[in-house]
Amino acid sequence: MGLLTVDVRATPAGAVVALAGALDYSTAPQVREAVERLTLAPGRQLVVDMGGLDFIDSSGLSTLLAAHHRAEEAHAHTVLAAVPERFDRVFRVTGLDQVFTAAPSADAAVEAWTAERGTAGDGWGTEKKFLSLRACDA
Repeated sequence: MGLLTVDVRATPAGAVVALAGALDYSTAPQVREAVERLTLAPGRQLVVDMGGLDFIDSSGLSTLLAAHHRAEEAHAHTVLAAVPERFDRVFRVTGLDQVFTAAPSADAAVEAWTAERGTAGDGWGTEKKFLSLRACDA
C-alpha cells in the first residue's frame, strides 16, 4: 500500500491537483474524492501535477481517466503536468498519450492557458499536444 499526498490549489486557469507518492489501488480514492469536490468551469482546465509521483498502477491510470471524464463533463480541459519520464512507456502502451495533453510543469500549463485566452477556442486547440510526455509545446 502506497502513501499519497494530494494538494489542490486554485488558479485563474482552473484547479491544480498536485500528487506526491504512489497513486495505486489504496490511494486512488483520495484523488477521486478530491476531483469530485472541485468546481470545474467550462473553458477552464484541470491540471494534474504528477511531478511528485513515484509509482502508478492501473488503478491510478483509471483514476486519471475518471478525472479526465469529469473535466469533459464540465467542458473543461485536462492537462497532465510534470509526468515523470519513467511513466512514458505505460502511457504509450495504454494509448493514454493520445488522450491527455501534457505540460512540462503545472505552472507551464497555467501560463499556456493564460497566454491563449485572447484567442478563440480552449487555448489548446483540437489537436493533442502530446507528441511525447517529455516534449510539449504548451
